[in-house]
Amino acid sequence: MTTDVHSLREFKMPDVGEGLTEAEILTWYVKPGDTVTDGQVVCEVETAKAAVELPIPFTGVVEALHFPAGATVDVGTSIIAVAVAGAAPAPAAAPAAAAPAAEPEPERREVLVGYGPRTGSAQRRARRTNGAGAAAAAPAPVAAPAPAPVAAPAPAPAPAVAEGERPLAKPPVRKLAKDLGIDLRAVVPTGPNGVITREDVHAAASAVAGAAVQPVAAAAAPVAEPVAAALPVPAAAGDVRVPVKGVRKATAQAMVASAFTAPHVTEFVQVDVTRTMKLVRKLKESGELGAGVRVSPLLLVAKALLTAVKRHPEINASWDEAAQEIVLRGAVNLGIAAATPRGLIVPNIKDAGSRTLPQLAVALGDLVETARQGKTSPADMAGGSITITNVGVFGVDTGTPILNPGEAAILAFGAVRELPWVHKGKVVPRQVTTLALSFDHRLVDGELGSKVLADTAAMLEHPKRLITWG
Repeated sequence: MTTDVHSLREFKMPDVGEGLTEAEILTWYVKPGDTVTDGQVVCEVETAKAAVELPIPFTGVVEALHFPAGATVDVGTSIIAVAVAGAAPAPAAAPAAAAPAAEPEPERREVLVGYGPRTGSAQRRARRTNGAGAAAAAPAPVAAPAPAPVAAPAPAPAPAVAEGERPLAKPPVRKLAKDLGIDLRAVVPTGPNGVITREDVHAAASAVAGAAVQPVAAAAAPVAEPVAAALPVPAAAGDVRVPVKGVRKATAQAMVASAFTAPHVTEFVQVDVTRTMKLVRKLKESGELGAGVRVSPLLLVAKALLTAVKRHPEINASWDEAAQEIVLRGAVNLGIAAATPRGLIVPNIKDAGSRTLPQLAVALGDLVETARQGKTSPADMAGGSITITNVGVFGVDTGTPILNPGEAAILAFGAVRELPWVHKGKVVPRQVTTLALSFDHRLVDGELGSKVLADTAAMLEHPKRLITWG
């Protein structure tokens, strides 16, 4: 390669979703020596939200891949070098390991999903120096009143963010801070590169609570909250360890946050769905919903729930802890829990409540197929308002589902079984299922939850009369 004709361009790991700080490289689609064009997908990465394909924004020949598949890379770190013809000479690229310490470039950073390009630098907070007598490298515009020449006892954690700077934190941590009413800009980060951790948020919440009760019970303030120690699991022969990262890690954090911030209540009802199962068979055989449209019991359960939500719109809501408000959602974005090789995800059908049965069938089929292929985007999983989890496909009768964070209710659809049932005064075999509705008791009281569950069950008992399409 002649350096007077070509110059090296470095493609950095973009921020593929607001607040994400890292991504794992799943697959490279190119290798050194390959020619790439502007917009060509060069690799697939997995974030805490989804797997995303990354297109490169220039044309040239691949010089080097800085990280192998399976590596986790910080946002802003160069991942591939490309020799670009006819471009102005670029500064020599720093080694990949030194990328986080490089000077920020005042350029537009590409954001591939949902939030548009950012302008300005992508500067990280400088790392603290642990050497004796070394001063913290990060600026501290928020000055704490410090007495004059008193020796600092130990290096303090990085200060809270400066005015106008966005604090670094992963989505589950942001959700936890929102639920606890904590402003992330005031939280002192202790994570790598100034990232705010769950422990930082809990510490800030404890400090706020301690300040509130100090005049009444000052002696209780220094007492640490009793938290079970994270004891290591001893190794044993035959054990296999699987790193928790990406979608699976985000799901685990979200479920813990949901379970311990929203007061869950679950109600159950058994339903005679014999007529629903007959209608499913009829729609499959007749093709009334359109050629190639997949018809399943889940489709009619979804339509029944959406009709119940339309009758009782108060259940389509979210709890805003920071504003101390209940947000009544304008559209019903119906989430469908889907098990994938990378973990549980909950993509949703936007404005599902306004769709006819054929439209809902098409949207549901597309959602399931995209999830199976691992191509669900972060945008498809954002903004859900109520969810269905179909545990019946695993032969399970029912369960007590945990709410998807930010939603007021989730419906579990159990297995359909032939059981003895009293029908028209006689005990006869009927197709029966169990529905379980979990809801956030801050938003949904027993009356509202019971009405939604009962209406959903009634529509599944008499689907021809109560479910319409056009």
